[in-house]
Formats: sequence, C-alpha cells, structure tokens
Amino acid sequence: MPVSRPFRLALACALAALCGIAAAQPSVRPAPSAQPNVQVLPVPMTIPGLARDRTIRVYLPPGYAQSAERYPVLYMHDGQNLFDDATAYAGEWGIDETLNALAETEGLRLIVVGIDNGGEKRMTELNAWDNPRFGKGEGQEYARFIVDVLKPAIDAAYRTLPGREHTGIMGSSMGGLLSHYAAWQYPNVFGRVGIFSPSYWIAPAVESFTQARALKPGTRVYFYAGGKEGSGDDNMAEQMQRMARLVALAGHPPGALAARVNPTGEHNEATWRAEFPAAVRWLFGKRP
Repeated sequence: MPVSRPFRLALACALAALCGIAAAQPSVRPAPSAQPNVQVLPVPMTIPGLARDRTIRVYLPPGYAQSAERYPVLYMHDGQNLFDDATAYAGEWGIDETLNALAETEGLRLIVVGIDNGGEKRMTELNAWDNPRFGKGEGQEYARFIVDVLKPAIDAAYRTLPGREHTGIMGSSMGGLLSHYAAWQYPNVFGRVGIFSPSYWIAPAVESFTQARALKPGTRVYFYAGGKEGSGDDNMAEQMQRMARLVALAGHPPGALAARVNPTGEHNEATWRAEFPAAVRWLFGKRP
C-alpha cells in the first residue's frame, strides 16, 4: 500500500525525536546553546497511567529572580527541540533567544515549560485516539499529566498566573494534534493555544471531537501550517485550514482565531522557529 506524505513526515519526525538523536545525525553533537535562564528540573516527573518518567525544561523570563511579578505560562511538547542545539534534532526552536529578545524590546515576559518527548512512544503519547498503524493512543494520559500533575507543580514552584486566560499550550506536528486535544478537552485550563502543522491525518476522530465541544469565551487559537507540507489530499495546510473553518463555523469569534499559511514553509524546526515570534505575540501580547 502506498505511504502518504503526511505519514512519511510524521514518521520522520517521530524517528527524529528519539531523545533528540537520530542515526542520520553526526556523531559529534553541537555545543549547548540554551540560555542561562533555562533550567532542567533535577528530578524527572512520572506520567501516571503510563509509568514513564519525563524530563522537564523550564524557561524563566529575564529578571525573574529580581522581581515579585507573576507570569503567564506556556506548556510545549518535544522539549528537547525547544532551547538547546545539543539535545535538538536538526536545530532548535530558539524559544529562549526569541523570548529574551521580546522581553527586551516589547516587555513580553512569560514562563515556558518544555516536556521532553517519549522517543519511540511519541506517536502514541501525543495522540489521544487509537490508530491501526501506530497503536493505542496515550494522549489522554499525557494531557491529564500536564493538567493534574505538571501544572500544579509548576504553579507551586514558580510565580505563575495560573488562570486559564494566562495558560497556553503549543506544539508542532504530533504536538500540534495533542495541543488541539488538550485545549478542547480542558477548556477551563488552557486559554491560549498554538497549533503548528497539526497531524490531523492520523486521527480523523478529531473533527467530531471538536464539533462536540466548545472553547471558553476569550480563548485565543493560533493555527499555522507550511505550504510545502504535503500536496493534494495530503496537504497539511489545507487540513489545518479546514479545521480552522470548522472552529469558526462553531461560533468561535474571528478576533480570537488566527490561521496562517506560510507558502514556503516546510515541516521542520527552522520553519516553526521562524513562526514562533508572531504566534507568541498574538497569543500573549497586549491586544489593541
């Protein structure tokens, strides 16, 4: 049976995510590039129901230690790829460099919590639905871990703004799919949602799931896909736009919904890194 392009894209991304290391990478790893205000929690956290430990990385905004301010929080997946070239596959998102610059130029400050992916478990952990090719979905347990275990721990350990209007979730590819699931499953928790290059193809049930639920008023949703992510029936940009239209038809206010296609965008960290500043400004920046 022919293998579709989105399947090849997602499979490549899954293989690439095996703890940030793939056979195609050079044996000499890049030098660490994480900024000093990124910390790796010394003790991994366990995902209940899956009995798997997960490394957690936390970005704190500049001046955090010198202030008493409280900050919004953005939860992101594939933590290996967010801050550090030494752990990333094919380059990092540059979340820390981008947010340090935005804090300086625009006063945009937030905490980012990166959850490392589960390597060979990534395709099931970031999918809330069963798939005949990849197996039983474990995204429900993974999302519940974020909501019931990780978020309370972060709120207790750091000066956060814990309300839904200050709490976001964002990811790309399978992480985009999981972010979509988490936002609609837990609308009282997440009020800022970034869905990059979502792998809707792997979970057709996401459409009926979305139609059966509603987001809370004021929830901001930022959809993004690249024009070079597949073609024809496998075009990820068209799949993303279809979902954005479905959300709009369900009554979500147009001022709280963005759907952007980069015609030259590809399915990789470099493209997502380039899109992140616009997305985080739109989601967390001050609105006119």
